[in-house]
Amino acid sequence: MLKIGVLGAGHLGKIHIRLAKEIPGYELVGFFDPDTDKAAEVENEFGISNLGSVEEVINQCDVVDVVTPTLSHYDCASQALRSSKHVFIEKPVTNTLDEAHSLMELAREAKVKVQVGHVERFNPAYTAAKDYCTQPMFIEAHRLAQFNIRGTDVPVILDLMIHDIDIILSLVKSPIKRISASGVAVVSDTPDIANTRIEFDNGCVANLTASRISVKSMRKMRLFQKDAYISIDFLKKKTDIVRLKNISGEPKPDEMFIDLGEGKGKKAVTFEVPEVMETNAIKAELEAFQKAILNDTEPLVTMEDGYNALDVAHKILDRINQSLNLIQ
Repeated sequence: MLKIGVLGAGHLGKIHIRLAKEIPGYELVGFFDPDTDKAAEVENEFGISNLGSVEEVINQCDVVDVVTPTLSHYDCASQALRSSKHVFIEKPVTNTLDEAHSLMELAREAKVKVQVGHVERFNPAYTAAKDYCTQPMFIEAHRLAQFNIRGTDVPVILDLMIHDIDIILSLVKSPIKRISASGVAVVSDTPDIANTRIEFDNGCVANLTASRISVKSMRKMRLFQKDAYISIDFLKKKTDIVRLKNISGEPKPDEMFIDLGEGKGKKAVTFEVPEVMETNAIKAELEAFQKAILNDTEPLVTMEDGYNALDVAHKILDRINQSLNLIQ
């Protein structure tokens, strides 16, 4: 039985607290949030104790679940790692790259497991599609949300776009050649809407758009590769696959096909809708972390993954700042 403690009892922290109570193999020892009113509400709702300090949570558990605002991720996680505790840390992993690099070093020294909460890796629509994504060469992602004051402590790139950055980096096994980006702050002090183009050495191009000032929500990714198109709807939990296959001879009467002309033959068009399991992605990532600790295996989303996604996100922010400086 792994003893787990949660740091942070905001909207997402409450979800982690509830799920940690439900997952067999975890014993939830308590939580800490400095907001006494919020902490009292959570104590009453879940029947668990606010342990009074970050240190007290760390002292009483094997696993520290960091679900605090991004600016405090480093302080919380570094204390836990210095006490040789396993750490689950929400995305973005830290506020700065130097902080993320320091956490990687601390984790290596402590010889403990660290998993970063890039939850879309556990979205059932993505898990149903990922084995089809063998070598994507063009990717388009839209992640749009209605305005919510929660999350505006960081730019939309770190709040929303970083999900798609992490997914793309996990699929495209090639160094990045070039990044271009634009964005604008509309209702907060940092970019609320942004678009970026990421070009990889292998020729793959990814266009990403993220907005937190949209009228309606959307979380979609479309991937194109040789003889295949994959559509992933993270919000509606749906995946569609369109594939082209060579036809030997004449197509069947009921077969949809494309004639390539000039003696190049014909390709059959097939449509597949993979089964998408009904799963809770946050619960799945906490369960996966438990297994990584117990089986001494690498977490599915490592500290290095969190660092790499943060690195690209900051490069995008730099490009946006450069473009804004040119306009001024």
